[in-house]
Amino acid sequence: MDVQGKVAIVTGGASGIGEALAHELAAQGARVVVGDLDEVGALDTAGAVRAAGGEAAGLRADAADVVDIEGLITLATREFGPVDIYVANAGIIGKTGLGTESDWDVILDVNLRAHVRAARLLVPHWQSRGSGHFVSVASAAGLLTQLGAAGYAVSKHAAVGFAEWLAITYGDDGIGVSCVCPLGVDTPLLHAVRSTDDPDAQLGASSIEHSAGVISAADVARVTVDAVRAGRFMVLPHPELLEMYRHKGGDYDRWISGMRRYQRTLRAR
Repeated sequence: MDVQGKVAIVTGGASGIGEALAHELAAQGARVVVGDLDEVGALDTAGAVRAAGGEAAGLRADAADVVDIEGLITLATREFGPVDIYVANAGIIGKTGLGTESDWDVILDVNLRAHVRAARLLVPHWQSRGSGHFVSVASAAGLLTQLGAAGYAVSKHAAVGFAEWLAITYGDDGIGVSCVCPLGVDTPLLHAVRSTDDPDAQLGASSIEHSAGVISAADVARVTVDAVRAGRFMVLPHPELLEMYRHKGGDYDRWISGMRRYQRTLRAR
C-alpha cells in the first residue's frame, strides 16, 4: 500500500512505538488519528505531528473498547476520510507468573481482543473497497516466549495467530496484514519493567535486554511502514530473531531446554 494520502489510526500512540509510528506514517504522507488512554499524550503526539508538517488528530480511546474504536474510526472519517490503515499497537505487559482470572481477562482484552474488535469493524468496509491494511504490533514473545509472564507470552502468541488468520482469510480481498515482532525496544513499557521490584518482571526485562540489542521505537516504525508499503506480513526489527525462531521450530525440546538454562542463568545474576 502506498502510504501517501492514506488515512491511518494508531492506538497506543501517546508514547513508544505508537508515537513513533504516528510520526513515521505522517512523514510518509499519511493522515493520522492517534488514540490512547492518555488523552494528553494522544493530543501531544498529534500536535507534534502537525508541528512537523503532517496531518493528525488525537483522541482519548481505550483500544479494547468497541465504542472507543468506533470513535477513532468516526473521527478519522470526519477529519480525513475512510480508514485505510489500522495499527493495533496498544499493549500491556500484564501481571507476572500465572496471574488470576481477572489478570487474564485484562491482558487478553488489550493484547488480543482489541485487534479482533477493530477488525470486525473495519474488514467489511475494506472488503467492499478492495483495499485496507491491518498492522498488528505483537512482539518477539509471540514467536518465542516471555520469561516471567505467562499472560504476555500467550496473548502475543494469540495476536500473531490472529494476524496470520486475517492475512490468509482476507488477502484475496485486497486486505494486507503486517505483524510486527520486535525484541527489546527503548519504550516506557520496557522502562517500567526494568524498574519494578517484582523478581519475575525483572527476569523478563533481563531476558529482553540480553537476547539482542535494545533498539529505538523510531527504528521499529521505519521497518513497519516499509513493510506496509511492500505488503509484507512478518516484520522483524531485530533480524537475528529469525534465526532464533528457526532454532525453536527445528528442535522444540532442545529449544525449551535452552530456554530453561537461559532462565537459570538470568536468575543467578
